[in-house]
Amino acid sequence: MLKKFCKYYKPHMPLFLFDMFCALLVALCNLVYPYLTQDIIKDYAPNKNLQALIISGIVLLAIYILKAILNFIIQNYGHWLGVYIQADMRTELFKKLQQLPFSYFDDHKTGTIMSRIVNDLQEITELAHHGPEDIFLSFVTLIGAGVLMCLRVDPLLTAIIFAAVPFIIIFAVIRRKHMTEAWKQTRIETGEINASVESSISGIRVSKAYTAMEHEIDKFEKANVKYQAARKKAYKQMGIFGSGMGFFNDFLYLLALIAGSIFWYYGRIDEAGFTAVILYITMIINPIRTLVSIFEQIQNGMTGFSRFIEILNLDNELEPVNPVVLEEFKDEIKYNNVTFKYNVKDEDEENVKMILNNLSLTIKKGETVALVGPTGGGKTTICHLLPRFYEILDGSITIDGVDIRDFSLTSLRTNIGIVAQDVFLFAGTIKENIAYGRLDATDEEIIEAARLANIHDFVMTLEDGYNTYVGERGVKLSGGQKQRVSIARAFLKNPPILILDEATSALDNVTEMQIQQALERLSSGRTTIVVAHRLSTVKNANKIVVISSEGILEEGTHEELIAKKGIYENLYQYQFKNL
Repeated sequence: MLKKFCKYYKPHMPLFLFDMFCALLVALCNLVYPYLTQDIIKDYAPNKNLQALIISGIVLLAIYILKAILNFIIQNYGHWLGVYIQADMRTELFKKLQQLPFSYFDDHKTGTIMSRIVNDLQEITELAHHGPEDIFLSFVTLIGAGVLMCLRVDPLLTAIIFAAVPFIIIFAVIRRKHMTEAWKQTRIETGEINASVESSISGIRVSKAYTAMEHEIDKFEKANVKYQAARKKAYKQMGIFGSGMGFFNDFLYLLALIAGSIFWYYGRIDEAGFTAVILYITMIINPIRTLVSIFEQIQNGMTGFSRFIEILNLDNELEPVNPVVLEEFKDEIKYNNVTFKYNVKDEDEENVKMILNNLSLTIKKGETVALVGPTGGGKTTICHLLPRFYEILDGSITIDGVDIRDFSLTSLRTNIGIVAQDVFLFAGTIKENIAYGRLDATDEEIIEAARLANIHDFVMTLEDGYNTYVGERGVKLSGGQKQRVSIARAFLKNPPILILDEATSALDNVTEMQIQQALERLSSGRTTIVVAHRLSTVKNANKIVVISSEGILEEGTHEELIAKKGIYENLYQYQFKNL
């Protein structure tokens, strides 16, 4: 763990060494005061050496000025070091999140992930700056004080006083484990409460619409109670640690006072030596107190770092060893005996429902294939497997005879466009959201895509036009407007393979008709997979596939399936009667 943590200092080693050098000078400055004080009491004052007293005062003043400058450098540039390391870690973590499979985000709440990016990394930053610096300064001060006490006061007295130090270290090490466990639990509960808040805020319209605010408050309170309990436990452990360390500090001071007095009584040290011992003990206690506080920081920081490493150690989306680039889709897509289910783990594999079982399906280039049937039959899953959002358990999916697992993910997904029912818009402008289809697109290309999606005229009615802010998740736009932005995004991407996953199911009839026109324009000349509940929208598909939890039940054109008078015909007649 420590080795992994230290590697983040490597790119910033000059700044780190400069910070450590300044910390060393501060520690040496601290050691000068008891050194000169002993000389003043023992020699300069009794001998009325005014010149030496004035020089000593000037030297101390110069040292304090230098110390102030050094402390400014440490506080300023030392924090820069922490900022740089935090930025590096945040970038690495964000890149890692972009590489994780969809299943990770299915299993982890957004608030929990945000807690790791924000809270954990902030604690790591403080540790990155203060940890090495304070530990180094403390140990230099302790060692320096010990050496000067041996040389200037009495070696035996020094040994007696420093004999207590190992007990302090042993106590700290024993209690560290308990603190680590306690603080780790607080991180978990912090993530949970953040997730609860994020979920409640995101769904505030739903909770208000259903007057379920009290329910949300109750859920928050339950998470808050767990957070309080974890935090209280952590503070209890910290209290045991802090009070214990405080006792040892007081005991050390008492030991110096009693032992120093005895040594003075027997003439092994003089008044000046005894004064120096008291001053050195003060210097010893201060770094020990610093180490006490830094241990808390270490617990917080290393707990956060361990959670940070947990994410970095997760498996990325599977990339082939020797990836094939899908340059041009030429022939067909084939699902060959595909078997799949979600959330497969060794311990509960038998309890997870199979979504697809030996499913086979062929989609020719240029065809529009509609997937229809009851909810839960696996229609959306079939669509999600094609761009490898999830990995199949058995069988294969091929494009032009090449297994999609052999394609690079970038080239595979570049050739696939998706327009889904649940449209996600980023918190930016309309222009930025359309441009997501191709980030290097010109303004003219973005406008043309908007025209094809039937949204350009609406955008031009807005005060800021394409620079209109859409709000978080596109909250300032209607469902139909968001859908058309999504379609414009797909037009801009211009993929040869298109997936339309219930793109009109949540819209009113008028809006549906307008968007259906845009979708038909978008589908023209492309290989299209359509998931639809409204069968009237897929009548013109080249092939309609009826899917249930039992697999493919029927397959053919609209006319062929109507003539069979089977499941599709029953579904169609039912919808027709209820229009």
